[in-house]
Amino acid sequence: MARRYFGTDGIRGQSNVFPMTPEVAMRVGIAVGTIFRNGNHRHRVVIGKDTRLSGYMLENALVAGFTAAGLDAFILGPIPTPAVAMLTRSLRADIGVMISASHNPYQDNGIKLFGPDGYKLSDEIEARIEDLLDKDLSGQLSDSDHIGRAKRVDGVQDRYVEFVKRTLPREVTLTGLRVAIDCANGAAYKVAPQALWELGADVVSIGNEPNGVNINLACGSTHPETLQKKVHEVRADIGIALDGDADRVIIVDENGQIVDGDQLMAVIGETWAADQMLKGGGIVATVMSNLGLERFLKSKKLDLARTKVGDRYVVEHMRQHGFNVGGEQSGHIVLSDHGTTGDGLVAALQILACVKRTGKPVSEVCHRFDAVPQLLKNVRTAPGMKPLEDKIVLQAIADAESELAKNGRLVIRASGTEPLIRVMAEGDDRAKIERIVNDLAAVIADVRSSAA
Repeated sequence: MARRYFGTDGIRGQSNVFPMTPEVAMRVGIAVGTIFRNGNHRHRVVIGKDTRLSGYMLENALVAGFTAAGLDAFILGPIPTPAVAMLTRSLRADIGVMISASHNPYQDNGIKLFGPDGYKLSDEIEARIEDLLDKDLSGQLSDSDHIGRAKRVDGVQDRYVEFVKRTLPREVTLTGLRVAIDCANGAAYKVAPQALWELGADVVSIGNEPNGVNINLACGSTHPETLQKKVHEVRADIGIALDGDADRVIIVDENGQIVDGDQLMAVIGETWAADQMLKGGGIVATVMSNLGLERFLKSKKLDLARTKVGDRYVVEHMRQHGFNVGGEQSGHIVLSDHGTTGDGLVAALQILACVKRTGKPVSEVCHRFDAVPQLLKNVRTAPGMKPLEDKIVLQAIADAESELAKNGRLVIRASGTEPLIRVMAEGDDRAKIERIVNDLAAVIADVRSSAA
């Protein structure tokens, strides 16, 4: 059944437009509070946010909903998504909430939900929440004597910094490294530079002056060109670009070249395997990860398990099959020995530790394989359209798959957050890949036009 509220990463949309309105946020608080209100203890929810202007509005609406349902709300303020997951467990909360639209522009916002174990909610629980959201919730309100309390929690940023530092062995320092960090004017604008400085790095910070409307604006992991310029300007040994809620990371080497999540997973996977730390016999990635990564891991006698797009599906596979390294090409890196969700800063520290250990430049450490030519094109569709069910599109996809055969891969999927069809192909023949992607995009666009 089609979902009305939840996408691949919680509820997301344009602020003050359904479903990202204060009314829906308050109903989410009541509905989620109802589901997690089990037992006779005082129930708790922790609520974090990034730096978007609309975060104030949604935070207050969520607090109203949760306290109306009888839960005590612990308000964390601006803090990374992985910190919310960690503090949900640390504060023995029943539920964790992050108000963020990740890498999207400030006009958007979202609601991410974590269970008491710090993991994102399952599809089944999200379906139960969806079912409640469209019902009369007045019967779920707490009586007057049991309305929840709201409390701002101090010191949470310091707690997260200490948590991040403890993911490295005590003897590892970053002394001697000049690190440029782009915080995307987002949730990590304080904690990321602080953690790096406390570990001994010479830190140059950009994207660390949020004003409510500049999150991800020409900065962060989706706009690494700003960091590339800064790395050259200050002659940094490495650049680290986070996104708005700091659950993803992109690295820039000393030459200004971008290192994506596939290369980072290769570095961590191979290093952990050599140290006998890697579990599961390989790593977990999505269908979007480059074929070059798969071939590299195979050469090291390591497996690559693929899932559908979304870090939650990566985490689910990791938990079910005993892996401890997984992630996405976009820079979501999940290291389950240290956390329950993607953590850009923790992943970056693993790379920095490898750089310190080897004494080699980042350009050498972070180039483990040559990526196979890969092209991704987005085709915008009208809301409600399903071009991937069209016979003409299906035949074009089948023809493209036949042409690629064993020399490449084709991935076509609908976006979980926007009305887009994403067309990706990769293979050893760049010209063929470009032609296949362009032809498929044109076929999908024609179906969209004829349906309009």
